[in-house]
Amino acid sequence: MRGLKSNDKSDAAGSGNWDLGTIRRFLGYIWPDNRPDLRWRVVLALISLFAAKGATVLVPYLFKLAIDGLNGVSAAANPQARTAVLSAGVIFAFIAAYAVGRFAMVGFVQLSGGLFAKITQNAVRKLSLATFRHLHDLSLRYHLERRTGALSRVMERGARAVETIIRFSLFQIVPTILELGLVFIVLALYYHLAYALVMTVTIAVYLAFTFYATEWRTRIRRQMNEADTKAYSRAIDSLLNYETVKYFGNEELESRRFDSAVAAYEEGAVKTYTSLSVLNAGQSFIYSIGLGLCMSMSAYGVMQGEMTIGDFVMVNAYLIQMYQPLFFIGMVYRDIKQSLVDIENTFELLETPPGITDRPGAPPLKVANAKVSFDNVSFAYDAERPILKNVSFEIPAGKTVAVVGPSGAGKSTLSRLLFRFYEVTDGAVSIDGQNINAVTQSSLRAAIGMVPQDTVLFNDTIRYNIAYGRPGASFEDIVEAAKMAQIHGFIAALPKGYDTPVGERGLKLSGGEKQRVAIARTILKSPPILVLDEATSALDTATEKDIQSALDEVAQNRTTLMIAHRLSTVVHADTIIVLEKGSVRETGTHDELIASGGIYAGLWAQQRKNRTGSGERAGGIAPLEVSS
Repeated sequence: MRGLKSNDKSDAAGSGNWDLGTIRRFLGYIWPDNRPDLRWRVVLALISLFAAKGATVLVPYLFKLAIDGLNGVSAAANPQARTAVLSAGVIFAFIAAYAVGRFAMVGFVQLSGGLFAKITQNAVRKLSLATFRHLHDLSLRYHLERRTGALSRVMERGARAVETIIRFSLFQIVPTILELGLVFIVLALYYHLAYALVMTVTIAVYLAFTFYATEWRTRIRRQMNEADTKAYSRAIDSLLNYETVKYFGNEELESRRFDSAVAAYEEGAVKTYTSLSVLNAGQSFIYSIGLGLCMSMSAYGVMQGEMTIGDFVMVNAYLIQMYQPLFFIGMVYRDIKQSLVDIENTFELLETPPGITDRPGAPPLKVANAKVSFDNVSFAYDAERPILKNVSFEIPAGKTVAVVGPSGAGKSTLSRLLFRFYEVTDGAVSIDGQNINAVTQSSLRAAIGMVPQDTVLFNDTIRYNIAYGRPGASFEDIVEAAKMAQIHGFIAALPKGYDTPVGERGLKLSGGEKQRVAIARTILKSPPILVLDEATSALDTATEKDIQSALDEVAQNRTTLMIAHRLSTVVHADTIIVLEKGSVRETGTHDELIASGGIYAGLWAQQRKNRTGSGERAGGIAPLEVSS
């Protein structure tokens, strides 16, 4: 029988306490309040399925009538011509009805498939979009603690699970139960209750065995899923760090790590497919016993003259036909269990609190002068490891304040707090007297431009990456921003110009070129507040001078926070703050700090010594360390 050749849908187990809750959540996607067109599709799809099941039950009866008619004609000893003609007409009518019924079985199913295809894909789209948006709402802390490859795998499985649950359960299981009920009624009323009882016992044993075996298989599937996620995550992580792998010649190490995860997946997959064979063989054995009993009973009825050959064929057709939806219910159960497990992580993801949220009714930030204040700010990524301790300083409107200090001092943490990627542990950060915790995040970040130390570009064109600072900007504005960032000449010389792809994470460009694209992107945004986090760290000395002059021009009349380890880039800052071990140690201009002979003067002397020792020409100072 065709049903014996089951395709493994990768069963997996789920916690029974949330299965119904998951189904209820799906109802909102397939029966949306604001989409009456989709609701009508649901209704029409179910009507089509019910019609298909009605035709499925009627077809064997029409087949029986045709067989009995043919059997009667052939058995007549002296058939009269007129009677034979009439009998032939009726027989051919039954055959025609049988053919129409067979078409209706398939036609209504295909119609329902076409109707709920849009329902299914709309649900997949809505859940995928909700997951994607929620990922962007989650805090930076969450993303730093998760693997990108694992997250993408969760999204992929979640979308696939949505389609599986909707297509194989909500739109199929009710019509299938209806079909089994109709067959039960026909066998009980048209023939004998014994047929219905044998069928009921067979189905009960079949389903019990299927559910028990599936629970056994799902434990294996869960382990296989975990191994699959681990292998995929390792592969993505290794490929994202392709250059690092090459630098250290660790291709073989990465291959061994990947193979160990794939080996665990291989073991789980072998067990899964082996258990599938056991499941299918058991199902076939149980059903074959029920089939044999019913066929023996109908054969005995024919021999006793209580049933016709057509009845015998009809019983057989019902039993064979019944096996397909019966097998389908078993497969649906396995698919649902697998899909619930696959989507478990997706719902956990959606239920993860964002971490940083706007207060109810929070107003947008209103920037007048763009004065930034840090007032006794303390912060710790971990309670046992404080990063900032009572840091206080102001960036007056239109002025530039530079923050320098040893690695680990907490310099880059200041920019993360200003963007509100983290909430301060104590104290407050304010802009024009407005606590940034009390305004909307979108308005806060719209007012701040960022040129980070580690620039990562989208895998798109140079035009797209610059325009990302202000989506919808004209090409003329993009070019002007590129000119100010000293990169227009380089772009214009490329064969495809601004339509040149930059590759994954911008790896087709050099570090300096990526940095200048990032600067152009921020210039195009034209924010009132500017943050430069090691903005020229990837540039050579000559280019640094050009870019620094461009940044100085961009920073004019803008409130600017400059984080640097090359002290030559902060010489002209209005105020320089020296941060050490999370506290402000010194404050002043370059000349004042040099004259005081403190920490800044020592860093300056050390960098001058490094510059002289490396033979670097005047005007460029070797970096001392990486900022925190």
